[in-house]
Amino acid sequence: MKKGILERLDAGEVVIGDGGYVLQLERRGYVKAGHFTPEAAVEHPEAVRQLHREFMRAGADVLETFTFYSSDDKLELSGNVTNITGEQINEAACKLAREVANEGNALVAGSVSQTPCYLKSRNEEEVKAIFKKQLDFFMKKDVDFMIAEYFAHGEEAVWAVQVLKTSGKPVAATLCISPEGDMNGVSPGDCAVRLVKAGAQIVGVNCHLDPMCCLKTVKLMKKALEDAHLKAHLMIQPLGFHTPECNHRGYISLPEYPFSLESRAMNRWDMQKYAREAYNAGIRYIGGCCGFEPYHIRALAEELAPERGLLPPASQKHGLWGSSLATQTKPWVKARSTREYWENLRPASGRPLCPSMATPQD
Repeated sequence: MKKGILERLDAGEVVIGDGGYVLQLERRGYVKAGHFTPEAAVEHPEAVRQLHREFMRAGADVLETFTFYSSDDKLELSGNVTNITGEQINEAACKLAREVANEGNALVAGSVSQTPCYLKSRNEEEVKAIFKKQLDFFMKKDVDFMIAEYFAHGEEAVWAVQVLKTSGKPVAATLCISPEGDMNGVSPGDCAVRLVKAGAQIVGVNCHLDPMCCLKTVKLMKKALEDAHLKAHLMIQPLGFHTPECNHRGYISLPEYPFSLESRAMNRWDMQKYAREAYNAGIRYIGGCCGFEPYHIRALAEELAPERGLLPPASQKHGLWGSSLATQTKPWVKARSTREYWENLRPASGRPLCPSMATPQD
């Protein structure tokens, strides 16, 4: 029997989450940008399966079902598909995640996310009914735990947690908010307190901002929980892009979103630094969201290998800190086979006259 998510976290283990699916699959030609709905789980299961497999091989302990934005109201709004239902997507996504997770020691997390219904009506009964419909599919497929992710409004996330808690399975909740708080002006700390009181055992942030910004937000959550004498595990799954100038709306306000973000991509050494700082902040569920590729997840797993007691299978093809370059015949490349070289490198953009910052657009 695999240890559950709370068993692992309660024992002090580091849990590595997976990375971003919608942007990766858009780049690979399986997801249409705009509403970014996950019909690829039905249309191209081999693509979703392969990405699951790559993330797990890189070290992920959790595979999230590819059910982001799969509520029926979102699918209807997107217009991307007319012959595929939310039920079909949820069922296919659960099957794919479980199939790959069973190839290793990974857990499957059923994922729900923000709904158009909330912004349209703010009707608690209607919004909860959408989450309940998705939850029923997750229970049918017996996922290991639930994640309410990518919520810009803490209130909607609380409603999601209240529904997911009825499953009796562990519940994690992550908000896509900045240190400034959610879109209703509620602080990160207050959001965290409300989520834990609603029943979430794991709280944190995901998406919208880079690791350094997300770390600030989770630290505010941690302090508020401590002040309120509440206990919960902390979780972080940030962007794989540098976004130091972002406002509280996150990277979607950057002029490069979504098709020119490559120049902002974090490298593997950035990821190792992020993993260490997250661990030092007391966060034990550490992963990524949009922009995170499998090699980024491998970097997290390699940085935290001393604490985890193992390296991921993908490290068989990767020398730690560039050590494989020691076999190079070109002396200037061979000289790059040390940790000191990569830790002190200041990467160039290679783009003449490229501005170092952009002006976010609301």
